[in-house]
Amino acid sequence: MGAIKKQYFINREVSWLHFNERVLQEAMDESNPIIERLKFLGIFSNNRDEFFRVRVATIKRLALLEKSKSEKFKYNPVKLLKEIGKIVEEQEKKFTNTYINIKKELERKNIVFLDEHTLNKEQGQFVQQFFRDEVQPFLFPIMLNNLKSPDFLRDNIIYLALELKDSTLQKKDDYAIIIVPAEQISRFVQLPDNHEKKYIILLDDIIRFAIGTIFNPFGYDIIKGYTVKFTRDAELDIDNDVSKSFIELISDSIKRRKKGLPVRFVYDKEMPEPLLKKLIKKLQISEIDNLRGGGKYHNFKDFMNFPKIGPKELHYPRTKPLNHKLLAQNESIFKAISKQDILLHYPYQSFQYIVDLLREAAIDPKVRAIKMTFYRAARNSNVINALINAARNGKNVTVFLEIQARFDEEANIYWIRKLTEEGVKIIKTLPGFKVHSKLMVIRRKENGENVYYANISTGNFNELTAKVYADDSLLTAHQGIAKEVNTLFHLFESPYNPPKFKHLLVAPYYIRNSFIRLLNNEIINAREGREAWVIIKLNNLTDQKIVRKLYTASKEGVKIQIICRGICILVPQIKGVSENIEVISIVDKFLEHSRLFVFSNGGNPEYYLASADWMVRNFDHRFEVAYPVYDQNLQKEIMDTLQIQLADNVKARYVNLKQNNQYKTRRSVEEPLVRAQISIYDYLKKRKYNIE
Repeated sequence: MGAIKKQYFINREVSWLHFNERVLQEAMDESNPIIERLKFLGIFSNNRDEFFRVRVATIKRLALLEKSKSEKFKYNPVKLLKEIGKIVEEQEKKFTNTYINIKKELERKNIVFLDEHTLNKEQGQFVQQFFRDEVQPFLFPIMLNNLKSPDFLRDNIIYLALELKDSTLQKKDDYAIIIVPAEQISRFVQLPDNHEKKYIILLDDIIRFAIGTIFNPFGYDIIKGYTVKFTRDAELDIDNDVSKSFIELISDSIKRRKKGLPVRFVYDKEMPEPLLKKLIKKLQISEIDNLRGGGKYHNFKDFMNFPKIGPKELHYPRTKPLNHKLLAQNESIFKAISKQDILLHYPYQSFQYIVDLLREAAIDPKVRAIKMTFYRAARNSNVINALINAARNGKNVTVFLEIQARFDEEANIYWIRKLTEEGVKIIKTLPGFKVHSKLMVIRRKENGENVYYANISTGNFNELTAKVYADDSLLTAHQGIAKEVNTLFHLFESPYNPPKFKHLLVAPYYIRNSFIRLLNNEIINAREGREAWVIIKLNNLTDQKIVRKLYTASKEGVKIQIICRGICILVPQIKGVSENIEVISIVDKFLEHSRLFVFSNGGNPEYYLASADWMVRNFDHRFEVAYPVYDQNLQKEIMDTLQIQLADNVKARYVNLKQNNQYKTRRSVEEPLVRAQISIYDYLKKRKYNIE
């Protein structure tokens, strides 16, 4: 194909920022229920926090390298940081305007936000009492003059920087910093109703209103509080200390993360200059750190948990999970799977089927062994509790629980220790590689023979995220597939002698080359005049090798349709390069999380589901699995749902060189509106799944 020009690849960080703007668009979309729009502001904020903690932190590290060392990364990190800052600033303006508009609309719905200046007498008395009873026990101010090190400051927690004054001028001005204890107390406090109106005040403003209770005895009667937020580098640096277990190394790294270098400092722009200067000095903020003066409130991620108040039309209607027609109540799930493969679609169908399967396996006398992988388990995981119950019932239970799952390390270490106490065999984490595949295999003794049942999913075995993440999960008794899943667990224990797999595509060994082989087959078919097309659905597309192959396929006439929720470095619709490629992104009520791949194969399509995005880390540094779907009924189901998503003209946006997130709209008024997530639910319902 020749050299691919640099402009044919979008920088992954820039692409990610434009993905997050699609989340912001959902907050701006007036057709969404108003409380849900507020929650999308929280998701946008939470996404951006993690972006700074991880991606910006990494770029900052590169910016600190000598120029000769950073040149190999093919971009100028200092220049990229400036570009990121510019995009973030523009998005922040949209964010602020959106928040103001949502508050105004909420007021029209009789939900009113108050602050420390707008409380009436009765409300003030309520807030004072609430402060004394609920808030004050968690407040421990630190005087800035006494601050020796910023290490105590917690990451992504809001603080109030306090300016302390004496109206009689007998005392010199002083400054303090105090945490807003939003982890112990809801950030949103509902005040007593006044007839039809509901009133909300933020915890920050409660502290501003009543903080004099703490400082008045010291002679300060004018106290003003300004929000500050401190974001640290969240990447783990793991020491190569051979005397420690890997769990100990991860635990030590988590502790160091809490003292990571600052990468972002945001503050209330109304903060007085002397206080700001003192903070910057005391917190050791440098010029390269992203300093930003903003509004009065920060840490909008808390809005993800905004209380469910007001009439039901202010919220998304509850989506009742559909029962699967092949998984009848009070009947054996093993019996159902043995008859034919079953595909579950979360959250349209319930994750509870997986818990039920494990419960059945735990007491089934024919079951001998259960093996599972975990990447992110729920905080109070019924899945893990079911495994513990199986172990107590004498089953051989083996678990690979990935302790390197970012921001879930501490929770996963807890579960490893809990499972070990219950006699569950734990496969040790592999330094340098993450097990990201979502696998379960159950061995039963049937008529004297070992029979394997497998569950392979595109999403985590997590009953909480399964309610909001759109994933696909295959239940199969196909012995070729199920036995290879069992083989994978042996591979985790001895990863240096990989076997050959007939059915599964496995990373870090074969998966990229397998997908390239499948694309090459389409290229050959296109050259020879046969049917040649590909449909790809994933979260992120950042691997340049496979993007180059997609460009080659496009040039050869292969029609490529991509549904990519997040980062996409590929530029579609470039004449002579990618004019046969169309990319859309769908952001809606549920988080699109599944990875689906269909290759036309000259008229005999091949279907794969996967845990892996098309990224370098997934191909080269993780254990991932792409798995085939052989059942023709399930193939039709997958194709039908993909076609629904490709037809979306309500929540789909085009991904293009401009990165302008243009909505895909109807070509004419006669064309029906298609909102994929609603249409998929209706489609599955019509396929004779019953509602619970």
